[in-house]
Amino acid sequence: MSAEKQSGKRLRQPIVVVLGHVDHGKTTLLDRIRGTTVTAKEPGLITQHVGASLVPASVIEKLAEPLKKIIPFKLIIPGLLFIDTPGHEVFTNLRRRGGSVADFAILVVDINEGFQQQTYESIEILRQRKVPFIVAANKIDKIPGWKPHPNEPFLVSYQKQAPRVQEELERRLWDNVVAKLYEQGFQADRFDRVKDFTRTVAVVPVSAKTGEGIPELLAVLAGLTQRYLQHRLRFAEGPAKGVILEIREQPGMGTAADVIIYDGVLRRGDIIVTGGLNGPVITRVRALLMPKPLQEIRVAKRELEPVEEVYAAAGVRIVAPGLEEAVAGAPILVAQDEEEAKKLATHVMKEIESLRIKTDKEGVVVKADTLGSLEALVETLRRRGIPIRYADVGPVAKRDVIEAVASKEINKFYAVILAFNVKTLPEAEEEARKHGIKIFTNNVIYRLLEDFEKWYKEQIEAEKRKELEQLIRPGKIRIIPGYVFRRSNPAIVGVEVLGGIIKPGYPLMREDGKRIGTIMQIQDRGKTVQEARAGMAVAISIKGHVLVGRHIDEGDVLYTDIPERHAILWLTKYKNELSDDEMMVLKEILKIKRKQNPAFAITL
Repeated sequence: MSAEKQSGKRLRQPIVVVLGHVDHGKTTLLDRIRGTTVTAKEPGLITQHVGASLVPASVIEKLAEPLKKIIPFKLIIPGLLFIDTPGHEVFTNLRRRGGSVADFAILVVDINEGFQQQTYESIEILRQRKVPFIVAANKIDKIPGWKPHPNEPFLVSYQKQAPRVQEELERRLWDNVVAKLYEQGFQADRFDRVKDFTRTVAVVPVSAKTGEGIPELLAVLAGLTQRYLQHRLRFAEGPAKGVILEIREQPGMGTAADVIIYDGVLRRGDIIVTGGLNGPVITRVRALLMPKPLQEIRVAKRELEPVEEVYAAAGVRIVAPGLEEAVAGAPILVAQDEEEAKKLATHVMKEIESLRIKTDKEGVVVKADTLGSLEALVETLRRRGIPIRYADVGPVAKRDVIEAVASKEINKFYAVILAFNVKTLPEAEEEARKHGIKIFTNNVIYRLLEDFEKWYKEQIEAEKRKELEQLIRPGKIRIIPGYVFRRSNPAIVGVEVLGGIIKPGYPLMREDGKRIGTIMQIQDRGKTVQEARAGMAVAISIKGHVLVGRHIDEGDVLYTDIPERHAILWLTKYKNELSDDEMMVLKEILKIKRKQNPAFAITL
């Protein structure tokens, strides 16, 4: 019997999270891992937790039996605790001061599609939290010509494939996964070629759909977590420490918290301390609820039953008075007595305060369901250079709309609310309609930002088009001799456009800078047109006190009369919007303006 069993102590199982881009197979992979463990062992012996699934060491060893020659290992950990909800939104809640509650991560990448936006975001979070990871290169069954061998180890299935299929897998593995990891600063290789797992990221080709490669994935994961954590492997003893995943109603019992316990032991009747937006929450555990022994794999329908104690690592639902004040993402700690509870309350609130967002005068309003997702959203916005006026946890309320309205006065493009995984209260919707405040909602961070950035670009582009439409562009025309159709009121003449553009409404000036009227209409071969460009010959009507023969003559060159403010905008903000010939005409116009008025200060 092992020393820890003799002493009555239990090693805690490492906590594993699954991250990756949406649609790359995170949920399917988790389902496959749970399903594989059920088929590998009597279902009643697999333990299901609240928000997590435990894959016991005995199951991993049984699955990995064919691989013992390649990956020799003996597990001393009791198993692996997989967080059931995939994605970095939940991972961000598994935070604690100085890092993450998660011990290890699986980064899922579609071997055929390669790295996508959320893949890069996941890597950034793993890097920030210093969480070691392996890569599951998923969807090998989609490689052209691949013949599936359900639930077999990858290395066995790989040997049964045609040489061209093997070559295609290697190419996609390198191009879409290994090379991309190198670009991000990580050495990486296929798991069976890795000599030093602490220096090189192991990539395991898998199919979550067929189960191929799952034995290697679990074996490498278990071996690596054990190796990485050998100095940190702890017995589950002492007061519990955890983090709240979600606050929910427990029918007949009141408000409950779904919690991941990452250290120690939690017992019914313990004093617990956690944090709320309005201050610390000190309460006593009324009930601890865990799922009944696993009969089938779906968590949602399983009833929960009371237990007396829970050992780390574990997912558990805690029922206690006052938890409706608590906030997801907050730490949860066990206190020995009321005095210690007060000290821990100060510590907990300091941690929550450390997540408070430093805000800007102008910027977007951010609302999220938990402290962790709020932090992740704010970090991503900061990286993209988007300022934040106000950020908080909870539904979108009237106050948030008022903040957005205040932001609108400074910069209308940031007068929006980004709502991640939260509802909008009716009075907030009404206020937003009244003031024209747009509310973006989504339960995937990158999609929420994608929607906002797309809208933002469209607004900027529309504003730019609007402003450009109002600016008078450089234009140069010559009155064609013999084509005076009307001498005045309005004068109608044939012109050739020597450079730039002319439009109705544009004022005209002579080469000496004297204004002679405004273009009323442009006709090309009898049809009215909205503009004429260099090289075109058209008829124009000029309104104003202009008489052909007195103010202008056949053969005269005329220019568009650009106001100083327009000229400044052309030379600063919109220089790239001018064609080469427009820029040449603008130079000539500025020369005329300076000659006419030395105070006209603009120079090229």
